[in-house]
Amino acid sequence: MDIRDVPEAHIDRALDLSYLVFHERPEEEQRKHHRDMVRPCDRIGAYDGDQLVGFLAAFPFTVSVPGGDLACPGLTLVSVAPTHRRRGVLTALIAEAFRRYGERGAPIAALWASEDAIYGRFGFGPATQGVTVEIDSRKPLALRIDPDERPLRLVDTADAPAVVGPYFESTRALRAGRNARDELRWTGEWLREEDEEDDELSPARVVTLGDPVAGYAVYRTKGEDEDARTPGLVRVDELEADTPAVAAALWRYLASIDLTGTVRAWGRPLDDPLLLFAADRDQVRVTGQFPALWLRLIDVRAALTARSLAMPVDLVLEVHDSHLPANSGRFRLTSGGADGVRYEPTGDPVDLSFDVRDLGACYLGGTKAVDLVAAGLVEEHTPGAAATLDAALETPRLPHTCDEF
Repeated sequence: MDIRDVPEAHIDRALDLSYLVFHERPEEEQRKHHRDMVRPCDRIGAYDGDQLVGFLAAFPFTVSVPGGDLACPGLTLVSVAPTHRRRGVLTALIAEAFRRYGERGAPIAALWASEDAIYGRFGFGPATQGVTVEIDSRKPLALRIDPDERPLRLVDTADAPAVVGPYFESTRALRAGRNARDELRWTGEWLREEDEEDDELSPARVVTLGDPVAGYAVYRTKGEDEDARTPGLVRVDELEADTPAVAAALWRYLASIDLTGTVRAWGRPLDDPLLLFAADRDQVRVTGQFPALWLRLIDVRAALTARSLAMPVDLVLEVHDSHLPANSGRFRLTSGGADGVRYEPTGDPVDLSFDVRDLGACYLGGTKAVDLVAAGLVEEHTPGAAATLDAALETPRLPHTCDEF
């Protein structure tokens, strides 16, 4: 196989391969959208002669981490032709991606896994979790707190990036794992006229509260079915709020939209305040939980020293990385001094032994090392070491993203 860049002239070939692998048959408008999204990506292909038999694209994302932002290529459309499976094509594509992004100084990479079993073996770990929340809105939403009573305003989707984009950017650092969004990301993904997965849904709607904006929601609606067995739906794609009272006002609004009986919000954070301030948990239910953003530490040292820690720490970590051997070894993680966070080779006794995928899962603070120890995935050589690492990696809010790509 020849692993090389996929030129812009081959984008349609790359998309055809992806559609073949994922069993899709898009209309031309959807294909045009995919072209537009892939064009600014880094594109890596596996060629068998002149035939494109493997492909991956990477968005040039910037992702929030505790204490700042990091360049984080977002891998997508990872595809191998069915005629070329089990021939090392995917391994070669991933290896080339790791090589490139390591040389470019990107300490981490991320993806949303279509098949969990595949990407763990390449060192990706589930760093954020999402839940699906459903509200029975056939009756008023019962709340334990008073909603913010400032006016709500519907915003034209053409104006929404300028209205809610700066607000999203200003709040992005409050949770690790969130991608910065340019205008193409807003208009091409969040605010598209037609939903890619359900053409019965309305165009995107955007509602804001306050002036200046103190919170907003992006949602779509669908009326009840013809035999009235399925009530009308409000699908919430995103809701951000300054305070619990603002969030309560937005949820109350979404649950009061006429001719609907269900509010469904996919990809909410595990610590969504709604789950606590809802007065009736029979009315507000979690119907699913799933791993969301899968993170890969390409350069463990650079990644750990680039994020802030919540408390001083002095631990020796032993890391195993079968794909990027430079990450393997025994290292002392320290913080609290004038030098900030340090991660240096050492010969001292080990406190914790990690596979790199599990360290990646812990990196943003969303997965606990103590849980991985209990699951037999991390070995704790020094009692209490896992709890110490968890305390250092802890963040005020759980990491979260709903930017699927």
